[in-house]
Amino acid sequence: MQSIDAVTQALAAQNYVCGRPLATVVFLSLKLGRPLFLEGEAGTGKTEIAKAIAASLGRRLIRLQCYEGLDAASAVYEWNFAAQMVAIRAAEAEGGADKEVLTKALFSADYLIERPLLQAMRPDAAGAPVLLIDELDRTDEPFEAFLLEALSDFQVTIPELGTIRAPEPPIVILTSNRTREVHDALKRRCLYHWVDYPDFAREMEIVTARAPEASHALSREVVAFVQKLRTEDLFKKPGVAETIDWAKCLLALDVVELSPDVIADTLGAILKYQDDIQKLQGSEAKRLLDEARASLEPA
Repeated sequence: MQSIDAVTQALAAQNYVCGRPLATVVFLSLKLGRPLFLEGEAGTGKTEIAKAIAASLGRRLIRLQCYEGLDAASAVYEWNFAAQMVAIRAAEAEGGADKEVLTKALFSADYLIERPLLQAMRPDAAGAPVLLIDELDRTDEPFEAFLLEALSDFQVTIPELGTIRAPEPPIVILTSNRTREVHDALKRRCLYHWVDYPDFAREMEIVTARAPEASHALSREVVAFVQKLRTEDLFKKPGVAETIDWAKCLLALDVVELSPDVIADTLGAILKYQDDIQKLQGSEAKRLLDEARASLEPA
């Protein structure tokens, strides 16, 4: 990817539609070898861009899904305890073995289970992998501090085996839904981009790329309705992922155009909380649909 336009085209080939600001920061991240930190609401395409980059470059995608309580050991490696116990029992059955030799064998690469961060440090014939550290905001500060060191030197240390350094730094993409603030020290190591909800035109491009079977008229209604829905006071506004899911659900039901009844029957595709769904019962769905259609210019 030798230019910003090349990035845009490569991602579009993977059905990922992005604007120039996002294409620019992706280009700079690849060019400068800097981690890319993507922040924004859930469902705006942060995870998908890592998949699109990996596919367009022909690289392996390694995903570290973050969660509360995630620690360095779980992200880097663990020992295959069950296999180690079998080896110990086998040694005992054979009359025992030299303790030092057995210990060295038990804590060798043969019994090592590699987790995402260690996998990303390994050489790959296809080139450095894409390391996706997804939903970093779910972890706590100690893990952030560890990650800061790992991403600075692109190396990890296993006490029994020593330090393992990446022969070529992986392409690192971190995402956050901003349920909490990520420490500035980690952000400073990265190039930053806020991934917002797309405007009508761009969301139409996305739906057309991801649900090409949908008619142009239905896609316009779907996007206009979701865009209008995001202006409502909801606990969780629908993301682009929900727009695509809804379009596909409507296709599966052979829906030609939206109606209040169709919307009521399929709200579970775009809204994930009962309180939000209840707000669209009765005349509310019709009101929003009428407003959405009124906002559409003649095709």
